[in-house]
Amino acid sequence: MALHVITYDVGTTGIKTCVFEISNTIKLVASAMQGYNLYIMKNGGAEQDPYDWWKAMCSTTKKVLEQGSIPAKEIEGISFCSQMQGLVLVDNDGEPIRPAMSYMDQRAKAELMEGIANGLQVAGANIFKLLKSLKITGAVAASAKDPVWKYKWVERHEPDNFKKVYKWLDVKEFLICKCTGKFVMTQDSAFATLLYDTRKGREGFSKEICKMLEVNMEHLPEIVNCTDMVGCVTDQAAIQLGIKKGTPVFGGGGDASLIGIGAGAVEQGSTHIYIGTSGWVSTVVDKQIVDTQSMIASIVGANPKSFNYFAELETAGKCLEWIKDYLALDKYDYMMHLIKDVPAGSHGVIFTPWLHGNRCPFEDSNARGIFFNISLATGRNQLIHAVIEGVCYHLRWQLEAQEKKVKTSNTIRFVGGGALAPLTCQVLSDVIGRQIQTVDNPQNVGAVGAAAVAAVGIGMINKIEDVKNLIKTRKHYYPNASNKSAHDKHFRVFKTLYKNNRKSFGILNRQVH
Repeated sequence: MALHVITYDVGTTGIKTCVFEISNTIKLVASAMQGYNLYIMKNGGAEQDPYDWWKAMCSTTKKVLEQGSIPAKEIEGISFCSQMQGLVLVDNDGEPIRPAMSYMDQRAKAELMEGIANGLQVAGANIFKLLKSLKITGAVAASAKDPVWKYKWVERHEPDNFKKVYKWLDVKEFLICKCTGKFVMTQDSAFATLLYDTRKGREGFSKEICKMLEVNMEHLPEIVNCTDMVGCVTDQAAIQLGIKKGTPVFGGGGDASLIGIGAGAVEQGSTHIYIGTSGWVSTVVDKQIVDTQSMIASIVGANPKSFNYFAELETAGKCLEWIKDYLALDKYDYMMHLIKDVPAGSHGVIFTPWLHGNRCPFEDSNARGIFFNISLATGRNQLIHAVIEGVCYHLRWQLEAQEKKVKTSNTIRFVGGGALAPLTCQVLSDVIGRQIQTVDNPQNVGAVGAAAVAAVGIGMINKIEDVKNLIKTRKHYYPNASNKSAHDKHFRVFKTLYKNNRKSFGILNRQVH
């Protein structure tokens, strides 16, 4: 028996809508993409219009049904994979009271300082509040980009808007609300607020943490599991989406939860690396672990039996998009063709991918990108190649930081749009010195993960671990010893660039408003 589901991968710059057929495999039937704006502000703000997400969702749903020739009545459910740690404040009707604040928004530095980065500190957080947070949540809100500080920013700077707040939602939770009228938050999104009690038997938003950070618990929605059917498509939403009224809506999950599932990296000890707009290294672990020095923690995922030990890079594929746009190259394929003969090490040029600050293995919103060691002999192709290597160096730094606490896998699944280019796959393998595996349609793995949790919710798949049997590998890449040696030398220099320039980053960027 086969069934069809629609999934929505709600990214930073666009929505990718897919129809999947699920049987003994997960087969892509149709897909459509629509972009929307991300508004970056001089004061560190990063906002999006939630209605842009909804309009793109409605438009692409109609396209995929038409493209795949699938009658709306045959859709058994819809599910989501989305960017996380956004802040969408809505009123009683589920309508946004202001633009959504993106996970990239870093304007709440004063709220962070007053809320937790004061007094006797460890890793940038008040030691007493840090210990309480670690005990209850297994993590700590120590970054200006964490949602609670955005919430506090709105409370201080927009009191009239704050009075209208009924619920605090994340990105996909707003879209679920538009579909069903329900105010819910999946368990992984709830954890990402860093207000969530992870202790066994006490799972839920923590009264102690909310009191400590002065959060009104009435603003927090009901928590559901990622595999739960949370409601059905309403009359109004059905008309706008072009699907059947009453279609089941599943919770889905955040990209940090579902991309690993879509990659097939679901067993204990499995490591995957992702390069999309952002990037990360994630390893499945059986307990909560935190490294406050390297800013890595185990996060709650879609599988209630495990956690994801997660190290995030804010701008990964975004760096490639940036260099493509600023060198006026029309297409990625042409850009990759230009650099195919550049040797490992890019003739000594090193790039740091901190175009919007950095979170791990160091937290500094003032950090920025550098082209280091350029000369009169440096040309466009070396700069482009250095950008790819710089992203991979940073991922190696995160992988090594993870190794301090957990055993990462020797063979690593590599997914996201970055995994489409064989050159990038080989550079990553050479830089980290490990075998890389890719899968079919690596840019769609978040959507595959969303389909998988819906299939578990429907009962088509028994448990999330079984998803591995449905995800086949496509290609393998093995490290080149000569290239690895060149990268080892450059990597040693790469790791010194932040420490050597930290004060300068602060002087140049701290006062930007």
